[in-house]
Amino acid sequence: MNTFLALCYTFLWSSAAVATKFGLEAGPPLILASLRFSMAGVFLWIPWSVKHKRLWPEKAVTGPLAILGLLNTTLYLGASFEALRVVSAGLFNLFVAVNPFFVLLLDRIWLGRTVRPIQWSGFAVATIGLAIGSWQAVRQFSTPWWAIGLMVGGQMSMALGSIYFHQTRMTLSSITVNTWQLIWGAIFLWPFAFLLPGSKNVTWNLEWWGGLAWLVGAVSIGAMLLWFRLLRRGAAQASMWLLLTPVIGYVLGLIFLHESFTQADMISSIFVMIGLILFRTKKEARLKSSSGRDLRK
Repeated sequence: MNTFLALCYTFLWSSAAVATKFGLEAGPPLILASLRFSMAGVFLWIPWSVKHKRLWPEKAVTGPLAILGLLNTTLYLGASFEALRVVSAGLFNLFVAVNPFFVLLLDRIWLGRTVRPIQWSGFAVATIGLAIGSWQAVRQFSTPWWAIGLMVGGQMSMALGSIYFHQTRMTLSSITVNTWQLIWGAIFLWPFAFLLPGSKNVTWNLEWWGGLAWLVGAVSIGAMLLWFRLLRRGAAQASMWLLLTPVIGYVLGLIFLHESFTQADMISSIFVMIGLILFRTKKEARLKSSSGRDLRK
């Protein structure tokens, strides 16, 4: 059952870039992103407020939640939506898959954590994969370098958010964190959405509403609920299925957007997946060892 749920989550998560590309055919990226965060935040806030019998979180966690919203939603997803104007859905999912390496790198720089040789090996292999994919996008498909930079910057922001979350040691539920980082992310993003040129040029057609509905319902809410269910069942092994994110992303782009899937795409995906396997194999070993110690206590 965990495997099926993990595959569903992986498919939904990979589909976000495709749905975004459909929405971007009818309107500007930051308007689409702001509406997505606002609608998903409101839908999650209603049951949250009923359950907790309050309209706002406690003052002690308001600041940290706002910072998480800025890093994980405004900067990360805002940059991602902008990049998807010119970047293929497949290449975008390739960058999303290697987010653990961005966390690893910032962990080493910021906190001075020890990085094992096998993790460096995985990082190096995955970097080669990203370089191959980026080189093809720039040379063959004329993708601008600023879009590659936005994807890297967005992933770095997400990694900073992950490290900040662990450092603050918040005891809030995952649903609470996700609800308020969406709300704060929308609050911070709306001014940029209105200030940028062309922000009001929206065609309210099927592509716009269909892409927005999928992003809100299937990704921001559906994928999130699936992941929380996986976490309750112990998602360490099931998360290995997320290695398929680059492949699923390229296949969905090929089917729905008629994007190409070249030999370079295949090679870059293989390099990234091998790198992630090297990285996560050591991680899984530590998790199993830690679980064994917990059971013996």
